[in-house]
Amino acid sequence: MKTISQIAILATLAASAGLGGYWIRGETTVQEPVKPAAMSPSRAPLYYQDPDGKPDYSPAPKKTADGRDYKPVFSDAGMAQPATEPAAQGRGRILYYRNPMGLPDKSPVPKKDAMGMDYIPVHEGEEESGAVTVSPIRLQALGVRTATASVQPALTHMVRATGTVQPAENGLAIVSAKFDIVIQRLFVAKTGEAVRAGQPLARVWIDTPDTMMQRGPDVISRQINYVMALQEKNPAQIAQMESILRQYGIPDSAIAEIRSTGRATREITIAAPRSGIILEKQAIEGMRINTGDPLFKIADLSSVWVLADVPEQEIGALRTGQAARVSFVAFPGRSFSGKVDFLYPALNAGTRTAKLRIVLPNPDGLLRQDMFASASIATSGVAAALVVPGSAIIDSGTRQVVLVAKGGGRFEPRVVQVGARSAGSAQILEGLKAGEQVVVSANFLIDAESNLRAALSTFGGKP
Repeated sequence: MKTISQIAILATLAASAGLGGYWIRGETTVQEPVKPAAMSPSRAPLYYQDPDGKPDYSPAPKKTADGRDYKPVFSDAGMAQPATEPAAQGRGRILYYRNPMGLPDKSPVPKKDAMGMDYIPVHEGEEESGAVTVSPIRLQALGVRTATASVQPALTHMVRATGTVQPAENGLAIVSAKFDIVIQRLFVAKTGEAVRAGQPLARVWIDTPDTMMQRGPDVISRQINYVMALQEKNPAQIAQMESILRQYGIPDSAIAEIRSTGRATREITIAAPRSGIILEKQAIEGMRINTGDPLFKIADLSSVWVLADVPEQEIGALRTGQAARVSFVAFPGRSFSGKVDFLYPALNAGTRTAKLRIVLPNPDGLLRQDMFASASIATSGVAAALVVPGSAIIDSGTRQVVLVAKGGGRFEPRVVQVGARSAGSAQILEGLKAGEQVVVSANFLIDAESNLRAALSTFGGKP
């Protein structure tokens, strides 16, 4: 009876003390209580996840619709890296997660969109100020194409200008008389005729000058002095008088006639001083011509000039001797080769252009005065130039911008400094690196699609 009472007392004490015990061969063993692990004060959750494991996250404590707490996720939980954790080796830490369809939606923790697509992590160093994103479906619809910025060994810049054909000034000659004459006969009576040097142009009669009006030299008196020198057989005086007659325009044929006949003559023949084309003819048979008035204008058109207007911004690239290709509307599909001969020192204040002289051979006489010409001048190449297609440049007038493709539908508007342009290419002086991809088609559509103007405002000022 005593034994039963002791057993009951021991059971009661064990239960009241919260001790777990058991009987083994009449002996009692007491188990120590398990102490809960102490939570380190520095061990804070990285984020909180839906208690059912759904892809719904929160950076702060949160409850579900039915009042259950979100589960804290710690750094040792082996789950996806949050926005504050470092990413894969070789890349910066994850800053945030962006919408996979390019919508303006960011998340500090991993997330899925309404279609179940994972948000894309943006690592440190990959975030571009003002970057815009376009969905893949929209990119395909726009037909976006890109090209690689590359370094070319040389970039040849083409300067284009328009102008007209003019006779070469060093090929012009004006035929006039140094004394009063009356035209008796014309040997070349039509404008446009070709003449040779020394070919007779007209037979004229020397008019006696009006001594009262002091008009014209007295050439007849000079001839008489020459006859007297011949009669005196004074070689020095003869040579002197012959020189005076040549200075007054008396041809050698007339001097020979005076020497053979021994008397002065009033009829002389005027000859062409050079070969060329008669561009102007003032002489008419029977007309009286005063001293110095022009009779004929002769131009040697075997070589012509093209006087072209060059924009002010192109002047610095031009040099004497540069090759030029000139085309004419009269000869479609054909071009003529020439060289830059001179850049005139003054600009037209109204048009801000300078005159450029190009010398063109014209052996067949196809090129005529005042023909309209289009010239292309190849300037010296720029060595080791970073080049992109010219269509990649978006020029607002105050700045030049290219769209740099960053992958995943992301495009970064980049302000660049553009140098020389040539044959659809543009030299980039600053703002771009070799190997970067730039948009060359549909870039203006991307501008409208992704509000590029708003993105550009982050560079300062209005776009």
